[in-house]
Amino acid sequence: MNSVFADLPNTVFDVMSVLARELGAINLGQGFPDDPGPADVREKAAEALRHGYNQYPPMMGLPTLRRAIAAHYRRHQGLALDPDTEVMVTSGATEALAASLLALVSPGDEVVLFEPMYDAYLPIVRQAGGIPRFVTLRPPYFRLDAAALAQAFSERTKVVVLNNPLNPTATMFRDDDLALLATFCERFDVTAICDEVWEHVTFDGRAHRPLIGLDGMRDRTVKIGSAGKIFSLTGWKVGFVMASSPLLKVVSKAHQFLTFTTPPNLQEAVAYGLAKDEAYFLDMRARFARSRDRLSAGLTELGFRVLPSQATYFLTIDIGELGPRLGCADDVAFCQMLVREHGVAAIPISAFYAQGAVCNLVRLCFAKQDATLDAALDRLSGLMRSRSA
Repeated sequence: MNSVFADLPNTVFDVMSVLARELGAINLGQGFPDDPGPADVREKAAEALRHGYNQYPPMMGLPTLRRAIAAHYRRHQGLALDPDTEVMVTSGATEALAASLLALVSPGDEVVLFEPMYDAYLPIVRQAGGIPRFVTLRPPYFRLDAAALAQAFSERTKVVVLNNPLNPTATMFRDDDLALLATFCERFDVTAICDEVWEHVTFDGRAHRPLIGLDGMRDRTVKIGSAGKIFSLTGWKVGFVMASSPLLKVVSKAHQFLTFTTPPNLQEAVAYGLAKDEAYFLDMRARFARSRDRLSAGLTELGFRVLPSQATYFLTIDIGELGPRLGCADDVAFCQMLVREHGVAAIPISAFYAQGAVCNLVRLCFAKQDATLDAALDRLSGLMRSRSA
């Protein structure tokens, strides 16, 4: 068996979701909304399924969607992309990540990874034969640091993977962070693979800035987006890859032998959705911000220390002082206690680290109905009462 995968444990998301089902817990662990998504986009998919073309679409994606992607990013991020040579559709952002890493990493190449990180990065890098070099980001701001980058980058570095906005911390890198990373990419001739699936789920007036738009990065960046996150349709698995033609040509070869293509009816619906006016995106952000604020206020009132959430579906609580009082040695023990004794599933952020784990942070998903959040808060109030008993 391939040791990269044979030795992997079940993901923490699977473990906590199984426990939530078995115990009847409220699942604030896995990151998906509990509503069906925008009705008009879903109706477009149904219409295309009933009346459209349901055979293999082009490997690079339907031309209508590729044009829509280019137009969308021109309007929202000021990017000039050629839909014919610089845009590709994938079966979700994870497939886009796999195709990009398998295409751009050769055995022995070093790959810089920022931790905490999405759990798919490391096994894909190892499967490609890459050698991971970790840069550990620290709470509460999770900023980039020039000294840490200098230790990680070398003449052997070929790729750096950047997740911005950052899951699981719900933070966004500042312009000076991005500029710092760009200087290292240029200095060492490194390609950046940018996982930007949360680019539209940002709050408090913050605007996402793509690394590909910075000076010197246009031809050395692979940008990845996700319709699932943009439209809260996480099960659709429609991703986008954007890069200069030479980069995308190689990435497309890996994509060809991973999934080859993506359901055409979903592609048609996403093309329709990407053309929505600004009101949709503003309303979507406002709706999630209200849910964030509802959960954050409730947790704060109960006595939890809540870290700021700038983006994504998540917020983080710091259990550094609370955990030991409840007999929990770390965030994993806390989450086990929380789901088993109080009926709320959460995710320990240490699961997103490979070596420099922070063990006092827990991630909660707020992309839920008010009644779900209120029920979770009610259960958590029992935990806080037990602390003071």
